[in-house]
Amino acid sequence: MTEIYLIKILFLSIVQGVSEFIPVSSSGLLIVFENILKIKNNNLLINATMHGGSLAAVVIFFYKDLLGLWKNHRLLINLIIATLPVIVIGGLLKYFEVIEQIMNIAVIGYATIFFGILLFISDKNKQEKKLISSISNKEAFIIGLYQVLALIPGTSRSGITITGARFLRFNRVDAAKFSFLLSIPTLSAAFILSSYEIIKLNEEAFNLVSLFAFFFSFMFSITTIKYFLIFLKKFSLNIFVIFRICLGVALLIYYYSNQ
Repeated sequence: MTEIYLIKILFLSIVQGVSEFIPVSSSGLLIVFENILKIKNNNLLINATMHGGSLAAVVIFFYKDLLGLWKNHRLLINLIIATLPVIVIGGLLKYFEVIEQIMNIAVIGYATIFFGILLFISDKNKQEKKLISSISNKEAFIIGLYQVLALIPGTSRSGITITGARFLRFNRVDAAKFSFLLSIPTLSAAFILSSYEIIKLNEEAFNLVSLFAFFFSFMFSITTIKYFLIFLKKFSLNIFVIFRICLGVALLIYYYSNQ
């Protein structure tokens, strides 16, 4: 394992660990790494272990909330309700290969900007509700519908679910917490699918590189979760809106300058 390859894994882990939990476009950042820094990942094992690292981070960070689901059936039901739309619609889009057809830099650039502006508008709402004490089945379903929009490249799963929750007037911290809990089914699905592909292709199931990928992804994920929640207690989401717009504009300039 060369130092350069280890640095590559480190960069990819930063993208996975950080962008999974803050409202920026992971696909947009990956474009930057792939086309500008010439860092690309086609390794199923690395994909699986990085998703596994993020999954482990959110499970460990919210272990008390997860253990409480056995008693708090209302939250468990709402998480299931919010997850169903993306499973159904995502499955259909994958079957008809729709996502692959719109996976390009232009779509990612426009989506990064548009959903950044939507995040800005939603964050202007008053913060009224507490997540666990007030979320209804209907509101959970609405947030689930917002999560479907994350299937559009450049949207950001955490960004759009936080946007939906803020439009419903949930405070920033609880909106983020619900978004993070919603990431568990998504990360689990990504980990399982990648692992299945590894088994199907008879690829190596474990090596030192995958251990580094898991560790880096875990550390960046759990650190991001912790400090993002602290950040939201004091500040608005404006900095992420600005970042998204700048990233989106940069991607569009890059795209059209290469036409």
